[in-house]
Amino acid sequence: MNKFVGAHVSASGGVYNAPLNAMKIGAKAFALFTKNQRQWKAKPYDEETVRKFKENLEKSGIKPKHVLPHDSYLINLCHPDIQKREKSLNAFIDEAKRCEELGLHKLNFHPGSHLKQISEEECLDNIIHSLNQALKETNGVIFVIENTAGQGSNLGYKFEHLAYIIDGAEDKNRIGVCIDTCHMFTAGYDIRTKEAYDKTWDEFDKVVGFKYLQGMHINDSKPDLGSRVDRHHSLGKGKIGLDAFNFIMNDKRMDDIPLILETIDESIWDKEIEMLYSMIKN
Repeated sequence: MNKFVGAHVSASGGVYNAPLNAMKIGAKAFALFTKNQRQWKAKPYDEETVRKFKENLEKSGIKPKHVLPHDSYLINLCHPDIQKREKSLNAFIDEAKRCEELGLHKLNFHPGSHLKQISEEECLDNIIHSLNQALKETNGVIFVIENTAGQGSNLGYKFEHLAYIIDGAEDKNRIGVCIDTCHMFTAGYDIRTKEAYDKTWDEFDKVVGFKYLQGMHINDSKPDLGSRVDRHHSLGKGKIGLDAFNFIMNDKRMDDIPLILETIDESIWDKEIEMLYSMIKN
């Protein structure tokens, strides 16, 4: 098995600290914010920052393809207000360019929210339009759409939403998907038993396609199946339970992609990583 497990680590004090923080917990992959996720703008990287990041990444032994940067929570690529959508798009393009500078291959993002002001279809079309613009203005970075729990007016909680966005993208080689297990579960896709797990992933393959799977967020869930609420839990302590994670760790379809913990107690991430690796059956 060729699994690369890590966590969403802190980049506080400088983006170059993220690979070191990943090393401390025994990670073989990691996620990070390339800038403060709660601010629109950040000053450009200087050469020293980029050099130190690349040095530390090399020191960590983690490959660029196993790093899954996450964009700012403020960005909404389908915002009903065109000026606010432009602001989001510009911030998104800036984040993609930061990934390029750091030598990273992927940028993970939440599709967006219609804010109950436009239809789902119009919202999805706005996302496609924004993405295609970002594809034109950037090079090489794969835009990785994260499935959502469907909380509030967030889209992306159905596999069909993800497929619709991919279908509208002008460069499908630069579009991927990140499946969050908590979001999947609370959106109504069960993975707790082998039968449910197989059924859900068969549906994913049929609707979206495994060739687009570029990463996963590995989280247990506080809320119940289909509750459309996004609240993560530590592995085995939530409503999903450990079996599902055992299935993932022994599923070849999840090989060679970043498997990222966003569980709620970062003090046990090293133990959760160890536990996930211990599940692999030779």
